[in-house]
Amino acid sequence: NRKLLRKSAPNMLHSLNSYALQPGGFSFENSRRNAVLESNLSQAGYKAPNARKTGTTIAGIVYKDGVILGADTRATDDMVVADKNCMKIHYIAPKIYCCGAGVAADAEITTQIMSSNVELHMLNTGRPPLVAMVTRQLKQMLFRYQGHVGSSLIVGGVDVTGAHLYSVYPHGSYDKLPFLTMGSGAAAAVSVFEDRFKPNMELEEAKQLVRDAIAAGIFCDLGSGSNVDLCVITEAGVEYLRGYDKPTTKGKREGQYRYKTGTTAVLTKTVTPLSLDVVNESVQIMDTE
Repeated sequence: NRKLLRKSAPNMLHSLNSYALQPGGFSFENSRRNAVLESNLSQAGYKAPNARKTGTTIAGIVYKDGVILGADTRATDDMVVADKNCMKIHYIAPKIYCCGAGVAADAEITTQIMSSNVELHMLNTGRPPLVAMVTRQLKQMLFRYQGHVGSSLIVGGVDVTGAHLYSVYPHGSYDKLPFLTMGSGAAAAVSVFEDRFKPNMELEEAKQLVRDAIAAGIFCDLGSGSNVDLCVITEAGVEYLRGYDKPTTKGKREGQYRYKTGTTAVLTKTVTPLSLDVVNESVQIMDTE
């Protein structure tokens, strides 16, 4: 035993010394290097990537018997609507769900990883998960990536300690409030909550409030649109209301907008003849519905 201790003692001292030399807290060693790299790239005609603007409206409230989460269903790629009916309320645990805003791929994979980690945690501990534990793991994961994982999340659920609602930002900060909104339509949605929210709301009133908040985001934000999804979480279970409301359903055309030839007077007319050879001709009818 003494020989083993003599052999291991130098190694232990070396590891202790190296551990003691490690600086604590934040490290800004690469900040100067990054500034030089960015300067050199800008001189060569390149520029650092800008933050990508995304569009979504997600919201949640705590009501009398639990939590209600809500989201719109539009996924955008710049100014193009990529998906009109995507799912933004993700499963984490049997009574814990998460709304995702920001980069769709980041929000999707972040919630999938968290759902897997929570399942392993449940198997290891033999106990149902806490909403606070899920939020802690999410904020630690996002903080590790310093905002490069573009996920803005609202975590809601019911555990043994009651109903809880958290928001987690891409850099790892978080809030715990009775009502929350996130995404590009958050300002419109939170105005509805601030006007009409009250503690211990009944189920139908609370569902209507979340629906109206998401609808405000849909109508006031170009990046949000299509349908309203709700998720009602109580001690008894979860009710996922997919396509709860469709506030932007296309209306019927009221009249005919056709005008007779000659309604608008032609002031001048010039005809320039062109000599063309028709090689191939096809007629396509434009969809005007």
